[in-house]
Amino acid sequence: MDKLADFLKHYSFSAHMFFSGKLCISESFEEGDGCGYLHLILHGTMTVHSPAHPPLLITEPSLLFYPRPTNHRFVFNDVVSNADLVCASLDLGGDSGNPLAKALPVMLVIPLSNLSSLSTTLELIFFEALQVHSAHQAAIDRLFEYLLIQLLRHVINNNQSSIGLMAGLADKRLSLALTAMHSDPRRNWSLEVLARTAGMSRARFSVHFREVLGITPGNYLAIWRIGIAQTLLRKGKPVGCVADEVGYGSAAAFSRAFKMITGHTAKEWSKASLDYESPI
Repeated sequence: MDKLADFLKHYSFSAHMFFSGKLCISESFEEGDGCGYLHLILHGTMTVHSPAHPPLLITEPSLLFYPRPTNHRFVFNDVVSNADLVCASLDLGGDSGNPLAKALPVMLVIPLSNLSSLSTTLELIFFEALQVHSAHQAAIDRLFEYLLIQLLRHVINNNQSSIGLMAGLADKRLSLALTAMHSDPRRNWSLEVLARTAGMSRARFSVHFREVLGITPGNYLAIWRIGIAQTLLRKGKPVGCVADEVGYGSAAAFSRAFKMITGHTAKEWSKASLDYESPI
């Protein structure tokens, strides 16, 4: 069972390293570009300020991860302070409806000493960041994308979310049902079948699913299907074909579900999306 495979299959993500080196003055990172951020702090002491969380003092080599666009600022407490950093912007496909991107915590800070499973990738990033090689930018961007996959594994395996999709994927029983829905959205998933897949009674599965993910299994399945549909519509597929691919028996039923979740009909959303991506 691969808990992440279908997210990576249906949603694209990318990383771009934009800074490496020594930082000795306060620096702000804005949410206006629509990207998240991943900072690797190799050396130095600083305070991170953001409207999203209380001031955060960093005193040891750490990974600082903002999955979604979030204003934050690095502040040094005295004039002799500085830090060695490697920073990348991230697009996890949240604008495309990726529920994984939306389910991650607002911010994660993890000492590098606690990320032994990522150590080889971190070493390669530092090697590329500190020396200029052929295809330097492409190599380090790909390494950051691989680091992101490893980080998602780390979050799931260490159950770092108490509620929501990440907590569901970390749950041994619920993850079976979630992965089944992710891998086969066309199937007519009844509550009984999902409960059986998770090895639970129907009543217990329904209660436990809602306790952990915060929504019903039926609502989650609809959100997953419509998210995939948005990806397919963005590629120019007709509504009728998309409806069948994501498990709706008719274009009318699909459009009702699409409007319930997005606030727009599938045709309206598809036209607006294509017009935005290909302006005249």
